[in-house]
Amino acid sequence: MSVSALSPTRALGGVSGLLQVVSLLGLVLLLLKVAQLYLRRQWLLKALHQFPSPPSHWFYGHKKEFQKESELPPLLERVEKYPKACVRWLWGTRALVLVYDPDYMKVFLGRSDPKPHRTYKYLTPWIGTGLLLLEGQKWFQHRRMLTPAFRYDILKAYVGIMADSVRVMLDKWEELVSQDSHLEIFGHVSLMTLDTIMKCAFSHQGSVQMDRSSQSYIQAIRDLSHLIVSRLRNAFHQSDLIYRLTPEGRWNHRACQLTHQHTDAVIKERKAHLQKEGELEKMENGSSLSDEDLRAEVDTFMFEGHDTTASGISWILYALASHPEHQQRCRAEIQSLLGDGTSITWDHLDQMPYTTMCIKEAMRLYPPVPVIGRELSKPITFPDGRSLPAGILVSLSFYGLHHNPNVWPNPEVFDPTRFSPGSTRHSYAFLPFSGGSRNCIGKQFAMNELKVAVALTLLRFELSPDPSRVPVPTPIMVLRSKNGIHLQLRKLSDPGGDKDKL
Repeated sequence: MSVSALSPTRALGGVSGLLQVVSLLGLVLLLLKVAQLYLRRQWLLKALHQFPSPPSHWFYGHKKEFQKESELPPLLERVEKYPKACVRWLWGTRALVLVYDPDYMKVFLGRSDPKPHRTYKYLTPWIGTGLLLLEGQKWFQHRRMLTPAFRYDILKAYVGIMADSVRVMLDKWEELVSQDSHLEIFGHVSLMTLDTIMKCAFSHQGSVQMDRSSQSYIQAIRDLSHLIVSRLRNAFHQSDLIYRLTPEGRWNHRACQLTHQHTDAVIKERKAHLQKEGELEKMENGSSLSDEDLRAEVDTFMFEGHDTTASGISWILYALASHPEHQQRCRAEIQSLLGDGTSITWDHLDQMPYTTMCIKEAMRLYPPVPVIGRELSKPITFPDGRSLPAGILVSLSFYGLHHNPNVWPNPEVFDPTRFSPGSTRHSYAFLPFSGGSRNCIGKQFAMNELKVAVALTLLRFELSPDPSRVPVPTPIMVLRSKNGIHLQLRKLSDPGGDKDKL
């Protein structure tokens, strides 16, 4: 037989042998991966054995438990059943510890553990690495640089700007409720808070609330919030390569581009204003922020500065609508202080104690940021003796904390007297702005805006809930409602006309 006749046979044999080697190598790699996952699960089981949890599936963990309309009801069941903390299995080899106890919160928030990269990295294409996502020394430098922007003397000047933005929103509501008294308020409030932060932080000229591009930005923020939460729950979307090929990945990319266009326009406008005033060169010489850092901080401030506040205001108005006796008492207090509300100043904000109590109680029930994450950089031991090793993911549930019956008796009852002057509570029992060194840098700004918005709204409208559309609190970056927050509004005949009724 000739050599040429044997060649195809040898070639086929060579290919077959190569396939066998590849198959064997693939099998070995698969077995190694299975072994790795098994060892990871065994490590987690050992690390978390001191913390209870409901029975979980070996592969998909507690996924079914949290697949309901909102994941908050099952959370509250756990808060009641398991004191202080419990384990939530995301899938077989990934778990986190849910924390909702003030002593535990104090321990965590007194440390400098980083935010879990696998969770928060999905925010980076959107808001960059600004104050929200920075860690370590660079975070400290940015925080120190930005803190002077929130001095009291600066915040005082913002009250009038806040009031003007609120009045624009209320004027729109007057026009809308003349045709239909039912109104979805979250979108309107979001535009108002964006208007406020744009004017206060970036000296924006014009009305954001009438600008279509701003409405597109608000929609992009809403889309990105939903997309990120959805991605976190989908095991197949964890890979950037796979995610980019999906419809959701392309949608995410378009929404990020839209927010960046909005941010770039804000920076351009601000620089043009500074140049006109002769301040641009001074600012650039005195700032250590690169262009990338500057964009990240503007993105962060625009998102954090309007979305969390919009959530807070919307849920406060819903809480007051649902409790008319407290709404009326707040209105009486505000009317006696402001009269017709044509002028509201910094000094007024500390002279509405009952309204402030109601605002705080609403934020207890509906914390704007319901949860934050941490990844333990070193072992931790709690006051009750339980401990966790480094590397464990922790979810600090402010929603669970605020609804914990061991911390707040009858937690589902709206009771503003919990915050009456002289009342006592654990220093980490109420955390609407987080706590520790990484608490919200703009908490005083936000609290001022909440008071201004509530005061002026109650002077103009009587609020009641829409019984046909009850909101369902849902954590989607901030506390939102899947079906919106719908209220019925009745225009008051004149700002002082309800006094006898009160």
